[in-house]
Amino acid sequence: MDLSDYLPSEKEFILFQKLVYNRLGISLPIQKRVMLGHRLIKRVRQTGSLNFTEYFTYINLLENAVELEIALELITTNETFFFREDKHFEYLTHHVLPNISPNETLKIWSAACSTGEEPYSIAMLLQHHYPAPWKLIASDVNNSVIEHAKKGIYINERTKFLPDEYRKAYCVKGVDQFEGYMRVKPQLRNKIDFFNFNLLDDMESLGKLNLIFIRNVMIYFDDDVRQKIINKITRILVPEGWLFISHSETLHGLKHEFELIHPAIYKLKAKK
Repeated sequence: MDLSDYLPSEKEFILFQKLVYNRLGISLPIQKRVMLGHRLIKRVRQTGSLNFTEYFTYINLLENAVELEIALELITTNETFFFREDKHFEYLTHHVLPNISPNETLKIWSAACSTGEEPYSIAMLLQHHYPAPWKLIASDVNNSVIEHAKKGIYINERTKFLPDEYRKAYCVKGVDQFEGYMRVKPQLRNKIDFFNFNLLDDMESLGKLNLIFIRNVMIYFDDDVRQKIINKITRILVPEGWLFISHSETLHGLKHEFELIHPAIYKLKAKK
């Protein structure tokens, strides 16, 4: 069978494109057609589908809802590493934490946390530099990466920017069959609340937060979805709360109530 049989036609891609947008808010450009086919090729074969056309029909049947979720998870991007965009962590340490009242619990949300490297980086920093109470929640739309994050096991390549002092204090080195891996210690793993969450859903249940990391995810949304997400974030941040996005993203073109403080770092304006 030719490999092209497993790739979506342009018509099928457009249908899948609409499905992904409605479920996840993610915009897939037509240039991702081949990528989509390659990411799903194993599932096409494992379901016994002869080609992408049959597979697309299969996942749209109500009784195959689980397979649809698997397909959606496979097309979300989850490549990350510890202390990614290190300037954010430097700013958090030297400019944000010193100005948080020690009489209140600092509440941080790592949205779109992928396999957990970001929230563990934040937790290590807080444990090391912040003596007052803190609460860290972390979420992703992809169930499988959340389960990965809860285990806290990472190949060494993902930890190359992890400071040695944090590695020694909060991680254990893998041995025997786990050589080349490290695991976050349970004392730190248990301090993070990992859960599945779709950014298109209502955020009010998360409560009021002091700081939100939502990095390397809004680049996959169009302006309409990005605007809705920013509106919801605004409602759950405390006055003068912080918003960290990635350096490849911007709030330009959106209506918002944030002040740009530092590259990719925003602060919610105080209410008058």
